[in-house]
Amino acid sequence: MSTPLTVRIDRAADGRLVLFAAGEIDASNVADFAEALDAGTNGDSDTLTVDLSEVEYLDSAAINALAPHAETLQIIANPVLLRVLTVSGLAELAKIRPAPSSDA
Repeated sequence: MSTPLTVRIDRAADGRLVLFAAGEIDASNVADFAEALDAGTNGDSDTLTVDLSEVEYLDSAAINALAPHAETLQIIANPVLLRVLTVSGLAELAKIRPAPSSDA
């Protein structure tokens, strides 16, 4: 059973928009994710931070939603997603960095 997707957009302390996603992004819910991406990239900010640190899985539908906006995105990715983001070619278009480890 997949983990439901939650998506929200907030402003960081510096005023930039941050899209937070948690759960799994796939064909069943990518429309909500794509809608949030569109909303976040149509604002005043030239760069949207997409925080995927709590996303455990994403498929090609999510990659396809991210790709049109890639040059204006800074993605913070759960380390388990780094390989798929790299293999898809998205890492060559967007700024991607691993989320900080939760081990403390």
